[in-house]
Amino acid sequence: MKWNWTILAGALALGASSALFAQSDSDIDYPESFDTPIPLFTVALGDFSYPISSKMPEVQAYFDQGFQMMYSFTTEDAARSFREAQLLDPECAICYWGEAWAWGSYLNGPMSPDKSPRAFAAINKALARIDLASAKEADLIRAMSTRYVADFSAERRLDQERAYSDAMAVLAAKYPDDLDIVTLYGDSLFLLEPRRGTRDLDDPNVIRLHSVLTSVLERDIRHPGACHLYVHATESTPNPGLAEGCAEYLGTAIPGASHINHMPSHTWNEIGRWSDSIRANIMAWHSDQKAAIGEGFAIYPMHNLAMLLFAASMDGQGALAIQAGKDYEKLMDSSIYHALTLVRFGRFDEVAAVSKRPENSDFDGGSWDFAQGYAALKMGDTFTAREYLDKLEQLAQDTTDNYRFHDGKNLLSVLAGILRGEMAWSTGDMASAVTAFESATDAYNNIVYDEPEPFPFSAKHWLGAAYIEVGEYAKAITVYEEDLREHPHNGWSLFGIKQALAAQGKTDPDIDARLEQAWARSDVWLLSSKF
Repeated sequence: MKWNWTILAGALALGASSALFAQSDSDIDYPESFDTPIPLFTVALGDFSYPISSKMPEVQAYFDQGFQMMYSFTTEDAARSFREAQLLDPECAICYWGEAWAWGSYLNGPMSPDKSPRAFAAINKALARIDLASAKEADLIRAMSTRYVADFSAERRLDQERAYSDAMAVLAAKYPDDLDIVTLYGDSLFLLEPRRGTRDLDDPNVIRLHSVLTSVLERDIRHPGACHLYVHATESTPNPGLAEGCAEYLGTAIPGASHINHMPSHTWNEIGRWSDSIRANIMAWHSDQKAAIGEGFAIYPMHNLAMLLFAASMDGQGALAIQAGKDYEKLMDSSIYHALTLVRFGRFDEVAAVSKRPENSDFDGGSWDFAQGYAALKMGDTFTAREYLDKLEQLAQDTTDNYRFHDGKNLLSVLAGILRGEMAWSTGDMASAVTAFESATDAYNNIVYDEPEPFPFSAKHWLGAAYIEVGEYAKAITVYEEDLREHPHNGWSLFGIKQALAAQGKTDPDIDARLEQAWARSDVWLLSSKF
């Protein structure tokens, strides 16, 4: 599509002129933090800079900080940084543009009724000062003005985002060498797409999004904004390794931004670079903690811990996974991951000590029930195990909860199927055990894409072990190979294949070598793909 910039700019200007009658700041509900001055986090920042027309170095520094915070999804602190720049230079039009950007939709959160008035007020202040801006800054302000209206409507939000994306397409064509403008255009396209679910590389919208982001990365593979978005744009495609190149640099691009530290792990998990995922999330967790002394930006610490324990579980690092589960419990007052990682690594005598059942959701509570029942069974208390299984199965049937965006019934059915299968196995009823694990695996296969997955294990690790037990070695190998496609280089499934081959008097040097490499950092000795 060809665009007439002159016509569009005129239309934007006309639209903007009618928007100047915004409500005053006194009528707008700002977060409490907004009245607290935010310092410059010089230790935590990278070398990114987006030069603006203000002649005051500190204004430039705060603007750059806000920009980097937006690239790291630290949106509220970004708004505070842009506000500090405004206070230092009240005539800095682009500084108000930055605040408007910060209150808008981003990949992990759509525009909301409380933020819309803040964004609308900020862009109106930018428009009121547009004659003081550079030509490029004025273009950015006009483009952003298409995004916000006086009367917010969730139903019309996507229409506003489309208008903004159309305006950014014009700017990206006008300023093709401004990599940040091109990145912002890519961001605007992403906001038109569903955040969750798998992506088809042949989808025209995906092709367009990828081409915009790769056009930046081909010129600057270290670009923090473009790479952050590209990791998200590729992780749920059939080829998540497309982002591997830029992910090598992304984690240190904004050194103290925990979300940026963490982001390469979305790629590492998908391609089975588990140790690198661990390293990325430890770095992120450290930034979360350093935030207390002003050397980091704490954002999504619970997500960093969940990704850490998932990667450590797949890497066979039990002590690390369990500690991350403990840290998650302290942070979120939920023992779900502490209990599940103990089950993952066969620490059954420790499960009972995780005595506080989480009550914040059916999924959290049901996961705790599963862990307690599984551990009781392995410790020889069949009666208690049965009680927990009955409770879990009833909860799986009755719950109306969702966990994040997952169907709670389906998730709890995975756990109920695993525990039911173990109960049957303990009595020697292998036919029922296999049936239960097959049911658990069917439910597991219905889990929609997520990072990390809800469980620090795969149901296929139980089904494969059951197939080996009943002599269905080919089926076992097929199940493990499926799991390796989903979780490359995980030692649980590689060991399962080795075990299935050994039961037939066979060996495979390639499997042996892959297992040795995958389990090089493990602190657990395996006798099966499950405990």
